[in-house]
Amino acid sequence: MALLARWAQATPDKVAAHFPDIGRSITFGDLDARATRIAQWLVSLGLQPGDGIAMLMDNRPEFFEVAFACRRAGLYYTPLSVHLRPNEVAYMLGDAGARAVIVSPGVAELATAMLREGATGGVPCFAVGEGLPGYESFEAAIAGAPHTPLEPRPVGREFLYSSGTTGLPKGIKRPLVAWENRLAPDWDMTWKTLYGCGPEMTYLSPAPLYHAAPHSFTIRRTIAEGGTVVVMNKFDPLRALELIERFRVTHSQWVPTMFVRLLALPEADRARFDLSSHRVAIHAAAPCPVGVKQRMMAWWGPIIWEYYAGSESVGTTVVSPQDWLVRPGTVGRPVNGVSLHICDDDGRDLAPGEVGRICFEGAPRFAYHNAPDKTAAAYDARGRATLGDLGRIDEQGWLFLSDRRADLILSGGVNIYPAEIEAVLVRHPDVAEVAVVGIPHAEFGEQVHAVVVPRAGSDGLQAALDALCREHLAGPKRPRSYEFTDELPRSEAGKLLRRILKERYL
Repeated sequence: MALLARWAQATPDKVAAHFPDIGRSITFGDLDARATRIAQWLVSLGLQPGDGIAMLMDNRPEFFEVAFACRRAGLYYTPLSVHLRPNEVAYMLGDAGARAVIVSPGVAELATAMLREGATGGVPCFAVGEGLPGYESFEAAIAGAPHTPLEPRPVGREFLYSSGTTGLPKGIKRPLVAWENRLAPDWDMTWKTLYGCGPEMTYLSPAPLYHAAPHSFTIRRTIAEGGTVVVMNKFDPLRALELIERFRVTHSQWVPTMFVRLLALPEADRARFDLSSHRVAIHAAAPCPVGVKQRMMAWWGPIIWEYYAGSESVGTTVVSPQDWLVRPGTVGRPVNGVSLHICDDDGRDLAPGEVGRICFEGAPRFAYHNAPDKTAAAYDARGRATLGDLGRIDEQGWLFLSDRRADLILSGGVNIYPAEIEAVLVRHPDVAEVAVVGIPHAEFGEQVHAVVVPRAGSDGLQAALDALCREHLAGPKRPRSYEFTDELPRSEAGKLLRRILKERYL
């Protein structure tokens, strides 16, 4: 990638990324050299521009090395969640058309299960670091690749997946960028104009790199801009404060669950770190309770920005800390020239204060990979796009979320759809009906709750359902609580009334 090469030449010894939890760092010069060699190796596998690979890794330097290599080789790369199950991996690899898989020893259990259950589809599989049984050695594979840069190719990019209402992930595959346009500015420059991203920044990433926001902010908005990333292996509130002080962190990004855990620290721990370097803290992924954000503002000062968006990039709203303090609860106003509309079910614009579907107009169109029906459902007759959320705007155009995607559960910043969980639970022969809803949770915002109508008695059924979910669902998707009942609330037309179930716990 041209921007990385530029910084490698200008500041070869500057650290591009620290991984303090595993005691490793990588400089711009070393990252550039490794990306070049890996790109040459990927091309030697016969991969052509537009082909793709998949990555299943915990947070480690090779994640960045492979990502930048794919960008140089004109390839798509799909970061996979480490919480997936082999059947979920198999679906995503097949849907994305991945031609190779690269894993790390930190996800050995899932990586081993993938081979055992044939989830990789027989494509070449490699393991970084010390390697894994059944996987070819990544280091041995790239050892013979040349150090020389590739001839110009289109710029590769990430190929991310977003959960869908049917439970099947939806791929968002955007066009590659032509080589001659590689230095053209992004359509969305909010991160630079509002947050001040640049070479002087040090960005703390407390989340998994396979998530869309951490991935984008670390690779495209920090390293590619000459800044330094500090990557946590996993979030720990005390450790996060320690790293802000140690590395003089200037920028960071969080989800509300992390704020809750930070605020739960003893006052003595919260006060003993020097956080004066910290000037921009960004949060998104889930609505933040007003009281939680107010307490964070009182502690960190007015440095907390919030945005509302989705992986589909149909539109973004942003609110500064100063504007939020005037209008607590808002998620901002639209940026990048996009207009915001609140619409009824027929696509008519609603007046300020009325609740309706949140729609954006003016952003580049997107398409879900291999899902034209889902793409069509995201747009109305006037070409306005929606993430399916409900909200209202005030007289000045500030957006307030009223509800989330119809049945979506947001737990700890993770999007969870009930339909996928219900499809697993109903497989059990003793389950007649089931409904899954999100109920309040003090730390995670919501937890997954299953309401089950058993065919006979419920003795032993919860344990059986737990076992079934462990086999077929990623950890965050598994129910944390159960309720057994004689019937589910339904409308006269037979439609399940999830609202009634959720209201019991509000």
